[in-house]
Amino acid sequence: MVTFNPDKADQSAGFDYQLARLIALADDMKRIRAGVPPELLAVDPPILERWVLASRPVPCLAGLSFGHPVLQGEARPIFTSDLCLIADDHSWARTLSRWYRLGRPADSPLGDS
Repeated sequence: MVTFNPDKADQSAGFDYQLARLIALADDMKRIRAGVPPELLAVDPPILERWVLASRPVPCLAGLSFGHPVLQGEARPIFTSDLCLIADDHSWARTLSRWYRLGRPADSPLGDS
C-alpha cells in the first residue's frame, strides 16, 4: 500500500518507487503477451530452490459498501481486494480492482463526517 496526496501531482519517493515497479511488471506482461520468453526479459535472475506456493496477508479495507458496481446492496459488509494506494488524508483509496471514496472510519463517532 502506498500513501498519496490527492491535492498535488508531485508525490513521495515511495510512491514513485512503487509506480516504477508496477510499470515494469505491466511492461513484462505486455512482452510475454507479445511472445517474448522470460529468458529474454530477466537480467541475471536469482534461482529459487526447494520452492513452494505460499500465501501471506496483504493490506485491504473492510467496511460497508454503497454503490459497488459488482457487490450489490446498500451498506453491504465487504472486504476489498489488495489495497494499493490510500490518500494521506484518508479521503480516497485504490485497490487492485477499483477506486473507493472513503467516508467515516469505523472508529469515528456516527455524528462526525
